[in-house]
Amino acid sequence: MSEPKIDYAAVFHALPGMVALLTPNLVYADANEDFLRLAGRTREQLLGRYIFDVFPENPNDPAAAGMRETRESMLRVVATRERDTMALLRYDIEDSERPGHWVEHFWSPVNAPVLGPDGRVVLIVHRVEEVTELIRARGGTGSDSSRSRVLEAELYTRSRELQEVNERLRQAHAREREVALALQAAMLPAPTPVGHHRAAVRYQPAVGTLNVCGDWYDLVDLPGDRIAVAVGDVVGHGLEAAGVMGQLRSALSAAARVADGPARALEALGLYARHVAGAESATVVKTYIDWDTHTLTYSSAGHPPPALLHPDGTVTFLDQATDPPLGARPEHIPRPEASTSFIEGATLVLYSDGLIERRDEDIDVGLARLADALVRHGQASPEILADAVLADLLPPTGTTDDTALVIIRL
Repeated sequence: MSEPKIDYAAVFHALPGMVALLTPNLVYADANEDFLRLAGRTREQLLGRYIFDVFPENPNDPAAAGMRETRESMLRVVATRERDTMALLRYDIEDSERPGHWVEHFWSPVNAPVLGPDGRVVLIVHRVEEVTELIRARGGTGSDSSRSRVLEAELYTRSRELQEVNERLRQAHAREREVALALQAAMLPAPTPVGHHRAAVRYQPAVGTLNVCGDWYDLVDLPGDRIAVAVGDVVGHGLEAAGVMGQLRSALSAAARVADGPARALEALGLYARHVAGAESATVVKTYIDWDTHTLTYSSAGHPPPALLHPDGTVTFLDQATDPPLGARPEHIPRPEASTSFIEGATLVLYSDGLIERRDEDIDVGLARLADALVRHGQASPEILADAVLADLLPPTGTTDDTALVIIRL
């Protein structure tokens, strides 16, 4: 039995309540019948026009902030791709039949994104509930009316205070993000040359404050024609994650110089992590590269497997030595270790889960996407390949998880 065809345009216009659609530039794209009726505007007066040209702010109210708050809410939706619920808002409307006459209105707005195929916001759903009559209905006579107006003023004042508190919190989060990113950059400098071998590193911050500054990489020169390379991921975000990241990176860098292999280095790191607050459940993969024997030796503590692009264009994921994340076991147990050979001209890729994981799909889909990108761009230099992989795998508007990436031509 075939599914019935639904006329979504007719559904939209029949929706109860005020609903409008705006472009990311805050231009009206459509509005349902209730919106037109209750806002006192025709479709011709709205469509294709900037929202605040249609509904300017009351010039007779010096304390009016409705336009600024509405604009900032909509722009947050575009930037974060998340729904934004506003506090109770007073926004007076000019009577279209009586120019210069402004009518007091109270609104409860919600703005939500409509995403396109590329993950970008293509429309903003602006749903508004007018609560003016509800507030006025609380009025009465005598002392009842007086108390009603006091309660109305109190409600409006508290909603404005809530909006201001939310804005201060957003500004504080933005400042913390800036400091955390600066700390991250200081602790993740460009790698020193690894002999005659070519390597590229990248760190891509997350969108907003969520999960930023928890990912890291490290490259260490070892005796002989060898290096140790690692990529890790700390649970958490912001300054705390950046601080934990720095401690784990330094500890593993030191351990790699004295341990006889990646498993032993991770064992030492695991013991150290037990005494670092916030290091629980951190993941890391460590790989030793030996050009004299053309051997890769690796061990993983709950981290996505490194990818090895062979000169013939095939990709192998190094997943034969995977163990739980740091601090996952109550007692110390030796970690597994595996080795594989490589041919000169192969490419080793280490990365964090922000590169491949998406909330709505299986991790195998992300791994396949990475393998495909490596095959298509594998002949490029590590620097060009790193940029191509990020461009192919990360959405244009960014992700909610940061990403570390190391690419080495073997």
